[in-house]
Amino acid sequence: MSRPPKQLAGVRRARRLLTAFAALTLGMTLAAGCGDSDSTDKAAGAAAPSAAGGSFPATVEHMHGTTTIKKKPERIVTIGLSDHEPVLALGYKPVGVVDWFERKPFTDWPWAKSAWGGTEPTVLGLREDGVKMEKLLALKPDLIFAMYSGVEKKQYDQLSKIAPVVAQPKGYDPYAAPWKEYTLLAGRALGAEPKAKQLISDIDAKFAQVRKDNPQWAGKTAVAADSFKAGTYSAFQKGDPKSAFLADLGFTVPEEITKKAGKSNVVEFGSEGLNILEVDRLVWLTTGKEPHARIKADKVYKELKVAKEGRDLFLTYQDPPIGAALSFNTVLSIPYAIEQTVPLIKK
Repeated sequence: MSRPPKQLAGVRRARRLLTAFAALTLGMTLAAGCGDSDSTDKAAGAAAPSAAGGSFPATVEHMHGTTTIKKKPERIVTIGLSDHEPVLALGYKPVGVVDWFERKPFTDWPWAKSAWGGTEPTVLGLREDGVKMEKLLALKPDLIFAMYSGVEKKQYDQLSKIAPVVAQPKGYDPYAAPWKEYTLLAGRALGAEPKAKQLISDIDAKFAQVRKDNPQWAGKTAVAADSFKAGTYSAFQKGDPKSAFLADLGFTVPEEITKKAGKSNVVEFGSEGLNILEVDRLVWLTTGKEPHARIKADKVYKELKVAKEGRDLFLTYQDPPIGAALSFNTVLSIPYAIEQTVPLIKK
């Protein structure tokens, strides 16, 4: 799950985020701040929702059960790292969010800025720290999204005392569902499934055009990788958003990487394991440009064909935020990711 100083492109995401969200400080007496989940009371200074239609009541199934949203929500909080983006795409502005990349201001992502329209949500916590419950309670949410999160059943039950909760997509491990599933789940919860399906169709068309324009990528292997400290490397399996994006472009993510990752989104190794990155196209995503020279200087890495033949691409999570766009991999960020990444891969 983020990427500035402390962020490790998803490397520690499955471990730390699962821990961070599983350790939500829900120990306080929730009843003290819990009103009716249908409440539309507006806290001072909170962001208002944008105009959005929807058919209610809406009932959705997810990992932890079934949730019914009785009426159009007006105070949505998202505690999944990228949940705010499909919600934004469907016409709603969350009043509370979790900050994955410590972007300041939070809304300053090129693919989402216009959707926020100058509104700034309350940041409930950073990726590494989890959700500050006192902030969440103060917002008096009437709907909570916890889709791209590690929230477990116990936390789900406690959060449900505050407002209806939409947890992770059913049938997938935390953080492992495809971007389409998050979009559909959000659409169903917001009574806007047809709009969600149209958004998905539009993105599918963009990917299809890329594959049509680049038939040479079919059958070629590619993987996203990171190195958050000297001598330690990671490769993201096909279920991770970053490698999943490459697969949608037409590449194949090696099964060896996915098998070694297991239920984690990533497989980690030292210099001796770098041969696992011997693919047709290797995309490095790093926090800043400093790691680039270090990676290239690794004696083992320099001997890989992918390095010798210049088939490796080095990107950053921010400045420019191409890596972040691949990490979010949502209906909002994908068009930007395609626009920025495809020309670089073709070089």
